[in-house]
Amino acid sequence: MIKSSGSLSFDERWFATALSSIGDAVIATDHRGQVLFLNPVAEALTGWPDAEAHGKELAEIFPIVNELTRTPVESPVEQVLATGQTVGLANHTVLIGRDRRECPVDDSAAPIKDEHGRVAGVILVFRDITEKRRADLLNEQLVAIVESSDDIIASKDLDGVITSWNRGAERILGYTAAEVIGKPVSMLMPPEVIEDTQRILGRIRRGETVDHYQTRRRRKDGTVIDVSLTVSPIRNAEGEIIGASKVGRDITDQRKAQELNERLAAIVESSDDIIASKDLDGVITSWNKGAERVLGYTAAEVIGRHVSMLMPPELVEDMPRILEKIRRGETVDHYQTRRRRKDGTVIDVSLTVSPIRNAEGEIIGASKIGRDITAEKRAREEREQLLGATQKAKADAEAANRLKDEFLATLSHELRTPLNAILGWSRILSSGPPDPEDLKEGLAVIDRNAKIQVQIIEDLLDISRIISGTMRLDVQRVNVAEVIEAAMTAVTPAAEGKGVRITKVLDPLAGPVSGDPARLQQIIWNLLTNAVKFTPKGGRVQVLLERVNSHVEFSVIDSGIGIRPEFLPHIFERFSQADSSTTRRHGGLGLGLAIVKQLAELHGGTVRAKSPGEGQGSTFIISLPITVVHEARPEKARPKEEQPGEYDCSERPLAGIRVLVVDDDPDARQLVRRVLTECGAEVAVAETAAEAVGLVKALRPDILVSDVGMPDQDGYDLIRQVRSRVAAKTLPAVALTAFARSEDRRRALLAGFQTHVAKPVDPAELVAVVASLVERTGGQP
Repeated sequence: MIKSSGSLSFDERWFATALSSIGDAVIATDHRGQVLFLNPVAEALTGWPDAEAHGKELAEIFPIVNELTRTPVESPVEQVLATGQTVGLANHTVLIGRDRRECPVDDSAAPIKDEHGRVAGVILVFRDITEKRRADLLNEQLVAIVESSDDIIASKDLDGVITSWNRGAERILGYTAAEVIGKPVSMLMPPEVIEDTQRILGRIRRGETVDHYQTRRRRKDGTVIDVSLTVSPIRNAEGEIIGASKVGRDITDQRKAQELNERLAAIVESSDDIIASKDLDGVITSWNKGAERVLGYTAAEVIGRHVSMLMPPELVEDMPRILEKIRRGETVDHYQTRRRRKDGTVIDVSLTVSPIRNAEGEIIGASKIGRDITAEKRAREEREQLLGATQKAKADAEAANRLKDEFLATLSHELRTPLNAILGWSRILSSGPPDPEDLKEGLAVIDRNAKIQVQIIEDLLDISRIISGTMRLDVQRVNVAEVIEAAMTAVTPAAEGKGVRITKVLDPLAGPVSGDPARLQQIIWNLLTNAVKFTPKGGRVQVLLERVNSHVEFSVIDSGIGIRPEFLPHIFERFSQADSSTTRRHGGLGLGLAIVKQLAELHGGTVRAKSPGEGQGSTFIISLPITVVHEARPEKARPKEEQPGEYDCSERPLAGIRVLVVDDDPDARQLVRRVLTECGAEVAVAETAAEAVGLVKALRPDILVSDVGMPDQDGYDLIRQVRSRVAAKTLPAVALTAFARSEDRRRALLAGFQTHVAKPVDPAELVAVVASLVERTGGQP
């Protein structure tokens, strides 16, 4: 207590000396709150020297704010001056120094009273609690970490008695802190590991730490789990060891996973397949024994090297594409590729490439499982080749059968069509004294169709000789220009009759060749005949002859129907025809060009065909070397003869019957018309199916006699159209056709014809069929 104002100067010196030596900050004020004294600690915290602060208001020297709200806080000195009472420590107070530096403080103030008990001044004591705050915060954080950890964090004293227990320990072992604290740690141990306790405590007493000690602990429910423990000494302030801390982790799943990994590693190492891995840059990171055996490299030779070392150069570019799929999380299944072994050989492999992910699920590389499929692939390829050969042989056989069937059908048609005209006119002319005009016409028809028959038979015999290798050539010096002239002379009447103009450009210096003149003329005649046949009225055919180096070339160029590009490679094949349907416009067996090719090759030459396409004409070029070829003699063949029959129409059995005859062949059409007319029928004729449909509607015939093989629309189309009309549904119909197979007969009947009659037709048979069918059905209603 201050006794008098006169002694204040002494007191101040006494206080200054006493308070300067303590560790807390001290500020003394008078009864008005003005600063009288700052000790050195207060000077440091406020930033005010004692001399400068003397006499100033305390609020200026010791400005404080609330730590949380940042609002000014009333000084404890003011509270003491107001109440005369001591004010205890304040919390959450921040002192703002003269340099605006802030520090948290704890402060308190006490009054200084005179002899009368009046407040003569105040002593303010405060301290910087920054380090205390930091320590408290660290302690709180440590407590939070311990309590929030999923691991066991506990402690025990040196007698093995549990002294602390976190929530992780509760979760893993099932006991609460209240259930274990104060009890021996042996309560958590299976009997077989209790003896480890003393050994561990001995190491702790020596100040050692036991790291990642793997053992077992028994949970509250009795189950035993695998744990990994780190046991460390606990020291007091004096450094003495007073216990041990334990940090433990349940590794039951980890141990099982480790055992599984060990088993998998054993499987991987014992596998005969390639099992390897690489990172996302393509660097090899693992390599099993199977990979060593299949590819020849040891693990030491490949790990750390780029996977491209195993790839043939042409496959290296595949790697970025595969890695990109891996980066997207995709698996590449059973990817068949090739790999290069250490000895340089290349093998076929089947690979399955899968992404490898780390614990966070990030893709960090790729695993590969591969198998050597070289032998398997070779066996599969051999099987496929065998299967392909078998299928090809089957397809070839089927194609040959189809070709044979088509050829036989075409042959039948081509033979029967001229025979029909020959036999028909023969029987007409033999039935009684013919009219001179009829005799002339009939003999012309017979002669023309007989020549067609002879040509067909000659072609068949030629192709047979060629196939059997018995074709012989009568080789001599041949003037090709003379041969061309002779062939043109033979073809000109047919060309003029069709309105096709033939021109020639023959090089007189082309020179002779060695060959069979008859066969060379046959080549040119076949080409010219084809050109005239396939060139429409008003078209042109040109023949060129020239010498090209050591060869003579002659060409036949027409402005006809041309050749489809897809058919051009097959143009010289036997029995090959661009159109083998029943609607084709041009007849023939498809042998002419095959014979041309074979004869040209027998002469040591070649033949080739060119065409821009359909409707753009075609060019055939024969090239013959000026050399000597084989000598031989040609053979001849004779056609078989047919014996004509007889018929009698004196009783006019078809009188009053209206007949519609449909045939695209004018000779055949005229023959049937003549036979039926002589027997009393009223005959109308049509050249096409379209014309016939109109005549059925206009004339309402009693019977229809129709060919099957006609251009554009065949006889099957015709009968279907006729049957579609109500008025003609029951019209009697006869299929008169050179297609004479049993399947042709069935097809005609299914299409709607009542009767099928094959060409060449016997006039008596035809008359009988027409009369019988009209009588049976009653004709057109």
